[in-house]
Amino acid sequence: MIEAHGLTKRYGDKVAVDNLSFVVRPGVVTGFLGPNGAGKSTTMRLILGLDRPTAGSVTVNGKPYRAHAAPMHEVGALLEARAVHTGRSARNHLLALAQTSGIPTSRVDELIDVVGLHDVARKRVKGFSLGMGQRLGIATALLGDPSTLVLDEPVNGLDPEGIRWIRELLKERASGGRTVLVSSHLMSEMAQTADHLLVVGKGRLIADVGVKEFINSAGRNLVRVRTTDPAGLTKVLKTPDVTVTPSADGALSVAGLSTDQIGIAAGKAGITLLELAAQAASLEEAFMELTHDSLEFTGTSA
Repeated sequence: MIEAHGLTKRYGDKVAVDNLSFVVRPGVVTGFLGPNGAGKSTTMRLILGLDRPTAGSVTVNGKPYRAHAAPMHEVGALLEARAVHTGRSARNHLLALAQTSGIPTSRVDELIDVVGLHDVARKRVKGFSLGMGQRLGIATALLGDPSTLVLDEPVNGLDPEGIRWIRELLKERASGGRTVLVSSHLMSEMAQTADHLLVVGKGRLIADVGVKEFINSAGRNLVRVRTTDPAGLTKVLKTPDVTVTPSADGALSVAGLSTDQIGIAAGKAGITLLELAAQAASLEEAFMELTHDSLEFTGTSA
């Protein structure tokens, strides 16, 4: 379990993390989301003892990271996959870490197979692709069979098969009672992987909620309708609280009414419906809506 209380980090006049309090619980995959510059990477560095907080505290399994006698057995981390001696082979990199932490060689060989690096295990890391480097970084995080995982953008550079593999790995770790905190800019992947979300903006906590609840509360749900009389149905449905927008294919997009309400209204008006389907907002849409005011930079159309 990861617990933060009033966690704050300042760099000069800049506040990177602003009074964050949260709990990352075991048994679920917790997604860590936020726009660029929101404070995600700084928070992860604070969790791992790589930076000292200006105020507040953060513990992993009841202790600050630095206080653990065998940290690799407590926390597995991936912050920068390329932070590896490029002259070493993947196997030698893992062996060096294992030997300093009392981890047997058999664990190294097991992980090389688990992450799919068997064929390149004895090749120098400097020749690795981005995806291979990510797999090595994940192997490093798993080396001590830790109870907690903290992963920053673990799918970066992975192919579709690799993305599916890491998704299943994280879910398997969580289902086994481990604590999993993972950040990603791929909202579609996070929607399939995470059970719970921590969302930050400008260093502050915006949301601490389940994925489904986040989408339902932050996104505006729509209903897609096809009918023989679009103009007539629009006139029946449209009110100050209901918007009806024509789609390119002739369907209507309705916001502010449920499928049941639309069906009842169409029936009373004698209008035939050809399609009636709820369209929940995606995680990406909900995220963009909730964090719009927290963006560090925003683009404008040319």
